Amino acid sequence: MVREPIAEYANQKISIEEYLAFERGSQQKHEYYQGEVFAMSGAGPRHNVIFSNLFISIGHLLKGKPCFPYGSDMRLHIPENTLFTYPDISIYCGGINDDLQEDNAVNPMVLIEILSPSTRDYDRGGKFKLYREIPALKEYVLVDTESILVEVFRINSSGHWELEEYKKVDDVLSLPSLSLSVTLKEIYMGTKLLKV
Repeated sequence: MVREPIAEYANQKISIEEYLAFERGSQQKHEYYQGEVFAMSGAGPRHNVIFSNLFISIGHLLKGKPCFPYGSDMRLHIPENTLFTYPDISIYCGGINDDLQEDNAVNPMVLIEILSPSTRDYDRGGKFKLYREIPALKEYVLVDTESILVEVFRINSSGHWELEEYKKVDDVLSLPSLSLSVTLKEIYMGTKLLKV
C-alpha cells in the first residue's frame, strides 16, 4: 500500500487539533502522523468474518476481568510519536482515555490487526514500529486473511520483541498478558480457508 496523504492536505501539515476537528466531521476514518492525514481503507468480507470471530471469542473470555476489547471505531492515540489510528481490535486494562479528548484511547495492552493485501506491509513494518512506543503494550497480533497464519509479537522480560507463529487449524493462539487463548479454528470459522 502506498500511503499518500489525503488530497485536501497533501501539501500542508496540520495540527492535532485540526485533525481531530476534521475527523469528527468525516464519514471516513483517517490516520494522523506528524502533521499528515492518511485515508484508511475499508475491510473485505473475510476480514469482517475473522474480526467477528475474534471479537466475540475474546469478549466472552474477558468477561469478569478488568480488561475490555474495542473494535475499529476506537481511535488510538500514541502521544510518544503523535500517531492517531484505528486498530482492528484493541484491548485495554484499566483507564483508556487520552488527555486530549475523551474519544481518544491510550495505552492498550494488546493490539490485533487483521491483514489485507493493501495494509499487510505497513501493519508488519511501519505501524508496528510506531506501536512499539506504547508503554503498556505487551502483545501485537497479526491475523492473515489469505492463509491460516497468526503472528504474535510479545515483549519479553528484557524488553525485546519476540515472534511466535501459529499456522495450523488445531493451533491455539495464546495471549499470556490477558490469561486467555483462542483456537485458530475459532478465528477462521466461516471462511473458505477453514475446510470443515
